[in-house]
Amino acid sequence: MLQVILTVAGILALAAVSISVLFVLGMRAKSPLVQVPIIWLGKHQFNQIALRTAGTPETGTSIVRHRGRTSGRTFETPVGVMATDDGFLIALPYGLRSNWLRNVLADGGATLVHHGETVEVEAPEIVPMSSVETAFAPREQRMHRIFHVTDALHLRRAASTEMAAAA
Repeated sequence: MLQVILTVAGILALAAVSISVLFVLGMRAKSPLVQVPIIWLGKHQFNQIALRTAGTPETGTSIVRHRGRTSGRTFETPVGVMATDDGFLIALPYGLRSNWLRNVLADGGATLVHHGETVEVEAPEIVPMSSVETAFAPREQRMHRIFHVTDALHLRRAASTEMAAAA
């Protein structure tokens, strides 16, 4: 009986390790076989949960409010954001295939809710992660290396937001 339990436990452990390795390799390779289901789960499950606290001072998750490219509707997407002197950086672990990213690039800006502050951002620019990696915390840098995150989105504070903050 004990041998059967140990065998089943071993098989389950091996399966878990195999799935984890395939997940990391798929994310590193930006494989649609891995990314499409993860993006779908994020959009239909994880984002709804994350939006409950995103944008508040207590969480590391912010909200990007963006307009749909074809529908014109407003959407909210939780993202990890790093503040910089002139704006914000968002790591792009899914590469350039996320709808929220394509919407922000097409619209030329968005609204960001970060630590309880609502900020208009503009001039979105894809930058190589290698040029901005040091802006991220060491833990995030390790995750970027593990998942082979090669790009980040640089958003600048809108001129009107900067003037309001200075006043």
